[in-house]
Amino acid sequence: MITAGALVTSNDAGLSVPDWPTSFGYLIKVPHLVGGVRYEWSHRIVAGTLVSLTLAIAIWTLLVERRRWLRWLAIGAFGTVIAQATLGGLTVLLFQPPWISTAHATVAQTFFCIAVAIALFTGRRWVEEQPRVEFDQRRPSLFTLTLLSIFVLYVQLILGGMFRHHGMSWWPHVLHAVIVAFVLTWTAIRALSVYSNIDAVRRPAIVMLSLLITQLCLGFTAFLTRVAWGRSAVQPELPMVVSTVAHVAVGALLLATTVVLAIQVWRHVPVAFEERVPHAQRDASTA
Repeated sequence: MITAGALVTSNDAGLSVPDWPTSFGYLIKVPHLVGGVRYEWSHRIVAGTLVSLTLAIAIWTLLVERRRWLRWLAIGAFGTVIAQATLGGLTVLLFQPPWISTAHATVAQTFFCIAVAIALFTGRRWVEEQPRVEFDQRRPSLFTLTLLSIFVLYVQLILGGMFRHHGMSWWPHVLHAVIVAFVLTWTAIRALSVYSNIDAVRRPAIVMLSLLITQLCLGFTAFLTRVAWGRSAVQPELPMVVSTVAHVAVGALLLATTVVLAIQVWRHVPVAFEERVPHAQRDASTA
């Protein structure tokens, strides 16, 4: 769905189907798939399939899952995908205001992270393994760094969405990419240098660092094709579309991987809180 949505935006096909929730007045009829209609209508079909699958997951989880918090997470996933679909409809009805289009993209990636988390929590390894725990006494803690990484990625997602939907210039997105690179590199190096013996932490840290390097390269390519070389293009050219769609897709994978790393750090590397004893109480105990 994220890739299909990126194809819509990259091909300037957002209003190719002018009505919602119908398509040219029909709910089921397939329109002539010409021009931007093929991207917009296909995106709607993928979105509708995703809503159905998420509803099935929510119902199945409510029926068979014993963990209450996971049942609520499944309900939250369904609510998130409905909110994302509604925002998608509003982008059409309100003629693509940048803030709604950006919210549409942001909620889509939030749903993706929730879906990945559900897959992690229902996996056999999570359910059956006895987690290996090492307490983290460093400041800032690795868990804090993972949360900071998620935060800066969300800011980058919003800035990128505003730029892609013509609500902001390109330079805040590019400038913040430096901050993202610094924070995620710091997090990955901390995880790999201190907790490389914990597979559940090492693996997502390696993937996160690899995706970060790939994302920076794709971002530079997208900047060249869209801003430097494609500014005067009459319509989106193939290199511009390919680089931008790949940049969005890898960005979603990077965010989801960082969420997985945060979950695994929370499970395997909890923060060690120092027990502080008041001086009076300490003196009384030693007297």
